[in-house]
Amino acid sequence: MHDIKFIRDNPDAFDAGLARRGLDPRAEEILALDKTARMFTVSLEEMQARRNSASKNIGRAKAQGDNEEFDRLRRDVETIKSQMPIAEQERDKHLAALTSILETVPNLPAAETPEGLSEDDNVEIRRWGHPETDDNAKEHYVLGEALGQMDFETAAKMSGSRFVLLKGALARLERALGNFMVDVQTGEFGYKEVSPPVLVRDTALYGTGQLPKFEQDLFRTTGDHYLIPTAEVSLTSMVANAILSEDELPLRLTAWTQCFRSEAGSAGRDTRGMIRVHQFQKVELVSITTPETSNAEHERMTDCAEVILKKLELPFRTLALSCGDMGFQANKTYDLEVWLPGQGKYREISSCSNCDAFQARRMKARYRPHGDKATRFVHTLNGSGLAVGRTLVGVIENYQQSDGSIAIPPVLQPYMGGLDRIAPEDA
Repeated sequence: MHDIKFIRDNPDAFDAGLARRGLDPRAEEILALDKTARMFTVSLEEMQARRNSASKNIGRAKAQGDNEEFDRLRRDVETIKSQMPIAEQERDKHLAALTSILETVPNLPAAETPEGLSEDDNVEIRRWGHPETDDNAKEHYVLGEALGQMDFETAAKMSGSRFVLLKGALARLERALGNFMVDVQTGEFGYKEVSPPVLVRDTALYGTGQLPKFEQDLFRTTGDHYLIPTAEVSLTSMVANAILSEDELPLRLTAWTQCFRSEAGSAGRDTRGMIRVHQFQKVELVSITTPETSNAEHERMTDCAEVILKKLELPFRTLALSCGDMGFQANKTYDLEVWLPGQGKYREISSCSNCDAFQARRMKARYRPHGDKATRFVHTLNGSGLAVGRTLVGVIENYQQSDGSIAIPPVLQPYMGGLDRIAPEDA
């Protein structure tokens, strides 16, 4: 959510930020609604003051036996009482219209976010590892099905398209990856492990920015709950409506959960394999910081995600997303893309974003600085550390052997009971 005071004071800068995202100006429309709503607010305050004054004078007029003044004041009070609901209705109508705009306008890009309106304008920051190109390299689903441990057909019978059933050593490898990621983030980087709900109410999704704009991307239950698209929702919502002390920050949280996405708008894209499925596992990283430290925390979080890929010895590159390719809540985002030799290209495996005070303002998450009575909004950051399913894809494709088996990365072998290779007989 945007700060209306910032828009009042900086309408041109606000519209310039939207233009960087390829959006039309909105400041004039927003400020017109804001001005009208404030006008009715002032009018209500004046009517309230007049009613209070008249009510006091009614008693004085009655005590003095001034019936004419008594009747006049009583008529004034009745007139004011009849006018106030109309003014309240108009104020609320304009405030609702103002809110409906503000809650669907994305965050403004940071000054250093690359210009551009599509993924073609993303800027590569760095690469790590040596991606191998092999015309004979197979994609993960070909390898997994040949192993007899990756079953899309059975999953489709019970759940429909975009689901997968893993079994045997591949299922264990997926579990090993999740355990490994959580152990690194908690043991080496100080993230606190959380096991959060994966069913949340709409308020949690509103606070983190998924609602109302992206409802079509969510799975909703028959009740009043939604399945989380990412543990960012649950973890960030832990500070909703809270006032933290500055000593509690930065607050670093991680969770390994199932995630659910409808993939609306992805028809025809990645229809085979595990790249884009409705249900997947992810290790999420969330940081709650002060405004002064959020940029440094963003760099740190991105490094925490990169370390997982380095330990797994998976080649990757890091991109700074352009203004137009960035998510709704973010002001700056880094994407990590892992090399997939079966596809012969890099594919996204993590997205690390600084959301500044955008989410905090929606969910009323604040902190009190040292020696200050006033509170400030925290800054929130989130990132994948990593998407477990896509990491499994990266391991399968990068560690495939000529005989169709999959070598196990050394750091994962302790989680696999010492197994160093997955072959068909391991199903």
